[in-house]
Amino acid sequence: MANPFIVTAKLPPDIQGWSDSLRRAHYPAQRNHLHAHVTMFHSFAPSLLDELKDFLPRVANEFAAPEAEISGVMDLHTGTAIALHSPQLLILREFIAEHFHGSLTAQDLYEPRPHITIQNKVTKREARALQAELAPQIEHTRFAFPALELHLYKGGPWEPVKACRFRGRERL
Repeated sequence: MANPFIVTAKLPPDIQGWSDSLRRAHYPAQRNHLHAHVTMFHSFAPSLLDELKDFLPRVANEFAAPEAEISGVMDLHTGTAIALHSPQLLILREFIAEHFHGSLTAQDLYEPRPHITIQNKVTKREARALQAELAPQIEHTRFAFPALELHLYKGGPWEPVKACRFRGRERL
């Protein structure tokens, strides 16, 4: 079976650097193959590559960068994430999902909860301890996602395929 494609919302440099440092400090090193990211879609079929490479730039050219706010810590049961509040990102995700209706996998039919995973595949006790440590340190920071990114899943690391900077003026 061919590898699927993943769509993420790119983080701005300051949030990216901060999130990557948390990930390096708390994500199990043997599993930490990726930079911090916000996954919008986990798995598009390889047959959709040409359509994705055409559609995502059109979306980014039409819409303004979605705004977001870091809203706290999120419990992932065996991990920890930085929770994000972004109604605009959710609207954009729904717009993309409607375009690819019938092509989404079960994993991408869920009710999305935007977040940045900084720890995963640890014990519940380890996750709870990190959540308790980080909760009082999290600042409710506002930012805008500068781009959409398309990646090819390669088992562990992802291969970048295309980045589509938001250039539009239309607000979601």
